[in-house]
Amino acid sequence: MNSACLAMRLLTLVLFGLMAGLFYAFSVTVMGGLNRIQAETAIDAMNGINEAVRNPVFFATFFGTPLVALLAALLSARHRNRRAGWLIGAAAVAYLIGVIAPTAAVNVPMNEALALIVSAEPAGQAELIWSDYSSRWTRWNTMRALVATGCLALAAYSLIPENRDQIRP
Repeated sequence: MNSACLAMRLLTLVLFGLMAGLFYAFSVTVMGGLNRIQAETAIDAMNGINEAVRNPVFFATFFGTPLVALLAALLSARHRNRRAGWLIGAAAVAYLIGVIAPTAAVNVPMNEALALIVSAEPAGQAELIWSDYSSRWTRWNTMRALVATGCLALAAYSLIPENRDQIRP
């Protein structure tokens, strides 16, 4: 196997792992933690998180992952590993459809709407706003975590030689 091709497939695996881990951590810990505090505080905290996530490292990882995966798929196919190319290519397409598209269509608009909430809302409204936001946002985020984890699995599977006899203990 070509070393550049292998390096790109390993980088793809790492990037999918980073994104799957981020989404997973939010669904199973961060949102649960925010649900345990006062709604006004949770809204402020989530708005702070949403501001902090807009940084070059996150953007490079989030948007670079499918680009690196597509490059790895092309390199794999070019080096006569069509199976790996198809697997990583499928992961890149799944990431675009199941991670980037819902982020743009659901999570970001929800985050933008949450940012418009001011603490001067009528008493009791914050609880209702947060409860609705948190449950819906977490459902969509969990879907992103599942898709990104599936992409991670496809990238990992692409590293297994097609001829299992090539695997040495």
